[in-house]
This record gives sequence, C-alpha cells and structure tokens, in this order.
Amino acid sequence: MTVSEYNKCVDMHSDALYRFLLKNVKDRDTAKDLVQETFTKLWVKVEEVTFEKAKSYLFTAGYHTMIDMMRREKRKLDYAADAKLTQMGASERQYSDLQKVLNEALDTLPAIQKSVIMLRDYEGYSYEEIEEITGLNESQVKVYIYRARVALKAYIGKMENVI
Repeated sequence: MTVSEYNKCVDMHSDALYRFLLKNVKDRDTAKDLVQETFTKLWVKVEEVTFEKAKSYLFTAGYHTMIDMMRREKRKLDYAADAKLTQMGASERQYSDLQKVLNEALDTLPAIQKSVIMLRDYEGYSYEEIEEITGLNESQVKVYIYRARVALKAYIGKMENVI
C-alpha cells in the first residue's frame, strides 16, 4: 500500500471505525485512542496489507485492540455499578427515550456479544465479514448474535414498558 492509499484509508474508514469503537467503549477519548492505535498498526503493516483489504484489517485490528484494552480495564473495574443495574429491573422503569433504553440494554451484554451485534445491526456487516473481523467461525457469530438479540429482547421487555 502506498502512502496516498494509506491516507485515503484514513479518510474513508476512520469515521466508521470511530463510531464502532465509540458504541462499544462509550468514551470518546478512549475511542479516539483506539482509532489512533489501529491506524498505527496499519502503518506498521503498510507493506503487507493491500488497499483492498485495508477496511477489513482496520476493523479486525480495532476490534482486537478494543478487546485487549477491555481485558486490561476489566481487572480494574468496580462491580458495584453492575450490581446496582442488575437490581433495577427494566420493567420497573418507564422510558420515552428509546436510544437510552437500547444503549443501556447493549451495556448489559458481554463484550463479544455486544461487538458482533454492533457489527451486524449497526454497521451492517455480513456474517462472513464479522467472522473475518472477530476471528470466530460463522456459526459462532450467528450464535452470539442470536444470544445478544434474546438478551436485548428480555431486557427491553414489552414495548409498552418502553413507551
């Protein structure tokens, strides 16, 4: 890949990569850092990655960089906030902001389920592309997406509770 192709990759894919990472990490600065680190990884491998495969490489590297960061942070987490969220049932609350409900529901998912559901339903990737990005096989991707959708449905409950 040439320098001009690399710069074109930055222009073409940085926003989508940022949105994907931001949806998962919920922190703008962290998402920006992850995007920066991902493009640094691409620059290191600029001779090995072709322009046509750059988008796939970026999302794969971004996903793995995010997972590595989450694993590091997981050791530092205080689980009190999660316990409080678990104690409050979704059916006890009334919402008028559907986006807030969906974001809270996504936050309850395990990292892998959240990532595959975001790639599939928010970014529009095919099962094969998600398989390539995450390193899972296609049946695992389908299972994680199914489980995530079931969990989201259970969290949100009936539509009457949301409106």
